[in-house]
Amino acid sequence: MKKEQELKNIVKERYAKIAEQGKAENASSCCGATTPSNKVYHIMMDDYSETQGYAEEADLGLGCGLPTQFAKIKKGDTVIDLGSGAGNDCFVARHETGAEGKVIGIDFTPIMIQKARINAEKLGYNNVEFRTGDIDDMPVSDNMADVIVSNCVLNLVPNKKKVIAEMHRVLKPGGHFSVSDIVLVGALPDALREDAEMYAGCVAGAIQKEDYLQLMLDEGFQNLKIQKEKPIVIPDDILGKYLSEEEVSTFNTGETGIFSITVYAEKKGTTQEKTKLNLSEIQAGSSCTPNSGCC
Repeated sequence: MKKEQELKNIVKERYAKIAEQGKAENASSCCGATTPSNKVYHIMMDDYSETQGYAEEADLGLGCGLPTQFAKIKKGDTVIDLGSGAGNDCFVARHETGAEGKVIGIDFTPIMIQKARINAEKLGYNNVEFRTGDIDDMPVSDNMADVIVSNCVLNLVPNKKKVIAEMHRVLKPGGHFSVSDIVLVGALPDALREDAEMYAGCVAGAIQKEDYLQLMLDEGFQNLKIQKEKPIVIPDDILGKYLSEEEVSTFNTGETGIFSITVYAEKKGTTQEKTKLNLSEIQAGSSCTPNSGCC
């Protein structure tokens, strides 16, 4: 795979184009980056239409979960959305914070920032702000956020450890995050893993599920829970662009799994001990639903 800055440039260039695509095209492809499937509409995204605060014009169909539903946002909270796109999750979060709270969206694609600001102006939200920047080097002060949310973005960043360290830095002691992302169980075929289009499509940049969770524990986060998990099935007509017919069949019947997971964790402080991953305990939270009160 290419070097870190090359990958960032690929994502930035690709998402500038994706910003101009329709929601249907994005939803029927891998995060808008691949040729759309003619068989499946919702490949990764979840349906926001019944979510309070939802703004249809801000929904580009690029997410893989509903992290704001699980994020336990309270009135007056300061919320940061990593990879805010056209502002959809920020506006849902703003519904929860109310006018007395503050929501900051961070994105490194200028056209996404422009779209989000226009949408915020149309909605009359004076407490929703969009900042241009990398989420592995956030333009945000230390210890200022109550909650972080993110929807299918961390997989696009080459240095995930650095992003998670930044999340820990900007959260207040006692703050927490709820992020939806793509992870793997098993190895991707080389043709998928090495393809720039599949990287921008949120697949090739995904890491092993256990490694993903361990990075969060290594940074000192606690009370880690999987709030929701769902398999991602890439349609054969998309896979066929990268794999032979035989390889597609092997991939579909093999042990590799692609999953969307929504993960919650809390920042205790700056002196907490590192924790070794106990996947069975974390998995126990995976059946939680937004209104169940179990996470």
